[in-house]
Amino acid sequence: MQSEVNGILVAAHDLKAPLCLVRQLALSLELAEDDAARARIQSQIVGVSERALKQIGDLTKLARLEDGLFALEPVSVRGVCEEVYHDLAPLFRDHGRKISFRYHNRRRLAVANRDLLGSVVRNFCTNALHYSNIETTSRLEISDQNDCIRIGVRDYGPSLPVKIWHKFREGGLDRPTAVAMRPGSSGLGLYFVSQFAHYMQAELGVTRHRDGTSFFIDLPVSHQATLF
Repeated sequence: MQSEVNGILVAAHDLKAPLCLVRQLALSLELAEDDAARARIQSQIVGVSERALKQIGDLTKLARLEDGLFALEPVSVRGVCEEVYHDLAPLFRDHGRKISFRYHNRRRLAVANRDLLGSVVRNFCTNALHYSNIETTSRLEISDQNDCIRIGVRDYGPSLPVKIWHKFREGGLDRPTAVAMRPGSSGLGLYFVSQFAHYMQAELGVTRHRDGTSFFIDLPVSHQATLF
């Protein structure tokens, strides 16, 4: 029971944070010195609001997983990652951060759901935003891994706690969990990643580096093209 309560508290905190930021930005509009400053603040409000809506959208997807509405089909992994990258690159720039996108996979299609996979990649990248600076660049990468296509995101944050590392090796989080030592990390976002990956029958993993962490998802390759 206590673990469920803690999970609810983590989710509430993650959903409340953007609302508090929007309120703070709205109040700061009155103190803006000129039109350029006001336009910049308004742009930040729109950006924060859009990210909050996407998080609520993920919550809605989670509630509807059991309805079987998210069909698994051949999905262009590069297409999904390119879309997320171009969507989030301006956010990284606004925060004085950088993210790169690389792919060296020969297999193009994976068995997945495009909406759920987009949410997984977006949560990985948003999580990495908190763990980079002007001297580092977060990396979104696609590679072949045995009979799977791997999508990984590398950050440069504090070491991932062993407990969370083991959770991901066992399939991911079973409830929203606060990540000790990485206060900027979204416990709710990593929970979404875990549940969406499980639904898509994909494997999650984490690599702990001396100077950060790589989160990745391995998706089964679609062999549909070879049938023709």
